[in-house]
Parts: sequence; C-alpha cells; structure tokens
Amino acid sequence: MSGSNDEMAKEKLEQAKGYVIEAIAETMDVYGVTPAAGKLYATMYFKDQMNLDEMRAELDMSKPSMSTSVRKLQEIEMVKKKFQRGSRKHTYAAEKNFFHTFMSYFCQMWDREAKMNIEAVKQAEFELDQIFEDEHVSQELVEEAREIYDQLNQSKTYYRWLERLVASIRSEEIYEFLPKYPEK
Repeated sequence: MSGSNDEMAKEKLEQAKGYVIEAIAETMDVYGVTPAAGKLYATMYFKDQMNLDEMRAELDMSKPSMSTSVRKLQEIEMVKKKFQRGSRKHTYAAEKNFFHTFMSYFCQMWDREAKMNIEAVKQAEFELDQIFEDEHVSQELVEEAREIYDQLNQSKTYYRWLERLVASIRSEEIYEFLPKYPEK
C-alpha cells in the first residue's frame, strides 16, 4: 500500500514544485529576463546544481536560448557557475536567497538610474548656466531655463534618496526599518 502512497506523494511534490516554478517564471520579467530564463531559474531553484546538458534535457530548450538565459541569469547574480574538480562540464546553481537576489539586482538598476540621471542633470545645468550668463538672451527664455533648472534641482532630491536607499540595502541597514522577520 505504501507504494501507491509514495506515487501519490511524488505527484503532489511535482505539483507543488510546478506551482512555484510557474509563478517564478511568470514574474521574472521584474528582473528583466525572458519567461524562458525565468523557467530555467525556477527549475534550478529546486536542484542542487545542473550542467547545461541537464538543463536542456529538463527544459527542452535550444542550446542558444539556454546559453543566453544562463548568461543573463549569471549577469544578474541569480545563477552562479560552480567548478568541480575532474569534470569538464560546467555546472550552475541557482541563488536561493531571495533577499540577495533582490538586493543585487535592484541595487544595480537603481545605481545605474541615479548615476546616469545625476550626470545628465549636471550636463543640463551647465547648458542652462550659459543661458543665465548671456545678457543677450530674452527674459522669456531665461525664465523658461529657470523653470527647467528648478525642476532638475528637485529631481536631484529623488536621485540622492535613491542612492541612500541603495546604500541602506547594501549595508543591510534597511532591515532595521523593514525587518525580514517582523514581530507578530
């Protein structure tokens, strides 16, 4: 009788994993990856590690699609290459700590946003300063430049806040304000 119970339990295990794999795959667009890469990550999440051949067999993906997905997942630190002595096949393991995944990915993206936009604001301010210094520019254009300058100045508040947010996440100070395990 336990044989049939074990078979039922195996089906339920696969069903349970299937729910999670589908949800993770569906929501991985948040991390800028395709559904195929999301399904690959979600499948790897339940494995200790996998090599490329195992991934292809499990997911029935083309070699180029799988390689692209693995590379993208490595870039965003959701998958890490593992080295095994004596084996010529590369194996990969999924990052199972979602806090690390979140911190790594969003800190990269928010850093990029803040740096690019702060640099653009500096360049724009340089151009606007030239308008302010030119006595021959109409008052109307000076006023428009002043409005843009003020608007840009206000945007710096957001970018500085974003930099502080990233710093608080990297230092894990954020957990003082938003604990991983809140008191009940």
